Amino acid sequence: MADFLSCHCDEIFYLPSEVVIHNKPDDCWVSYFGGVYDLTKFCNEADDEDVIKPIIANAGKDISHWFDHGKNDIKYQLDESSGDVVICCPHGKIPNIIFGSKFRPLDKCPWWLDENYKIGNLTINSRPCKIVNTLTSCEVIILVCEEDKISKIQERYLAFNCHASNYIWKFNGKKLDMNKTMTENGMIDERERYTNCGLPENIYVPCIMCYFKDDLTVA
Repeated sequence: MADFLSCHCDEIFYLPSEVVIHNKPDDCWVSYFGGVYDLTKFCNEADDEDVIKPIIANAGKDISHWFDHGKNDIKYQLDESSGDVVICCPHGKIPNIIFGSKFRPLDKCPWWLDENYKIGNLTINSRPCKIVNTLTSCEVIILVCEEDKISKIQERYLAFNCHASNYIWKFNGKKLDMNKTMTENGMIDERERYTNCGLPENIYVPCIMCYFKDDLTVA
């Protein structure tokens, strides 16, 4: 069986806030065991609308509790009355499940093990990042993934400055390595340390300074 932790797209990470907006039948993402899956096509092609209702109801959410991480499979439980191993579906029937009094294996790869639906990974840590444009003195604080390289953060910052690539990005006076993460560039996330000391977690947010380096291109 496929391993939930394996990933064919390890450069792509999503914030929970980016997953939660995909919460409709025609735009259905879910996450489980660190992976993010786009089940829109799967749901649209389902023959039985009833069995996809639990998926639609949980669109945009994490459904790791549906599965047994140790076995990389759906959860099973022992029926106390019959002594049979039965499938555990707390939210109702779901696709690719053979229901009956006894356990029977599927003759195909079920959707929850199909890596074709995987579009990325859920970040292990959503962290704030302050970005200051030294040319205009404008500053913003955005949420980024712990795994985001500075180049990806620059891409996220385009929503606030479409010329973000025309700036040199620095921290503490040193030019940042765009192919490394904030942590790898020396910007440690110390929010837990602050709260353990009784301080607000946002008492300090690592600040990236952007210095204009070139003529602005035509927008």
